Amino acid sequence: MNFLISSAWAEAPAAAAGAPAQGNPFMTLIMLGVLFGAFYFILIRPQAKRAKEHKAMIAAIAKGDEVVTSGGVLGRVTSLSEAYVGIEVAEGVEVKVQRHAVQTVLPKGTIKSV
Repeated sequence: MNFLISSAWAEAPAAAAGAPAQGNPFMTLIMLGVLFGAFYFILIRPQAKRAKEHKAMIAAIAKGDEVVTSGGVLGRVTSLSEAYVGIEVAEGVEVKVQRHAVQTVLPKGTIKSV
């Protein structure tokens, strides 16, 4: 029955077997710095840039602009307040959405072509 169960043998003491050499602590710090730098340039910096551009776009919204909300609603801005934007989605139909829900400002005349 020994072919089904492998035998467990005791390991030699670490000092006798030759303990693995310790790595250079400066290399560990350098690798952590490189990893943080990669995350910064690949993830953090582009996201902050997009957030800054979106904030500037929302601040520049004016009456008459054609916008698309994050829910996909297409309309023309009819009223503005500090936190909300009134969007006319059809003739005589106005929807109020939060300013940060505006995803894109479209070029003028886009609604007519749709």
